[in-house]
Amino acid sequence: MDISGNVLVITGAGNGIGRQVTLQLLAQGASVAGVDLNEAGLTETARLANVGNRFSAHVVNITDRDAVEALPSTIASAFGRIDALVNIAGVIQKFVKVNDLPFSEIEKVMNVNFWGTMNMVKAFLPALLARPAAALVNVSSMGAYAPVPGQAVYGASKAAVKILTEALYAELLDTNVAVTVVFPGAIGTDIATNSGVSLGDASADAPAYKTTLPEEAARVIVEAIKKGKFRATIGRDAAAMDRLARLSPKTATTVIAKQMGALLS
Repeated sequence: MDISGNVLVITGAGNGIGRQVTLQLLAQGASVAGVDLNEAGLTETARLANVGNRFSAHVVNITDRDAVEALPSTIASAFGRIDALVNIAGVIQKFVKVNDLPFSEIEKVMNVNFWGTMNMVKAFLPALLARPAAALVNVSSMGAYAPVPGQAVYGASKAAVKILTEALYAELLDTNVAVTVVFPGAIGTDIATNSGVSLGDASADAPAYKTTLPEEAARVIVEAIKKGKFRATIGRDAAAMDRLARLSPKTATTVIAKQMGALLS
């Protein structure tokens, strides 16, 4: 779909990948409704964009279904229509094994990553179906196909997003809505801090991993929107593990376990 002149809704627009996607879309002539729990983050995104009324900020907890269901009419009133939804907002879990992970942490991760995405999809899909051309993009994770020890629930939540998105693609094949699932690898964002997770002493002895810049991650996502791609990976790590996981899931799981095991507390 075209970017210029269209209206896109971006979750997680107050920081990281979501902010960079927002800025790149705005720079290409789009209007963006930014959704985030962090009001200060959205204010900073608006300041960086400096595009006047082509950006609107919506402080919403995507796990609050009532608040999410009210968003489409609010955004449509501001911009006249909605052409795309890009679900980027997400959190990680504490770097501990499932045996040591409290249910409160499990529920938080599933509520944000899966139910937050589901809430947004259910709320906005009718508006997308009403457009002559529209896009729905859900950000999953490399962890959906290459499970990381100490991030089992995060990976499970993102695997649920993967399957949901692929099923939506199948359900919407004969419609005007292009559906894309995105698999980022390690991205240089503040997701740990924003998730309320401290790596603690575990990170001191863990090897340093090369991360992809949020700007590059955003570029991949924007290109996927333009081309209506079925799927996209972000970073060499995500691309390499994608290939290995298809060839030998057991090998991929073992490799990741050996590489990332040092992060476990």
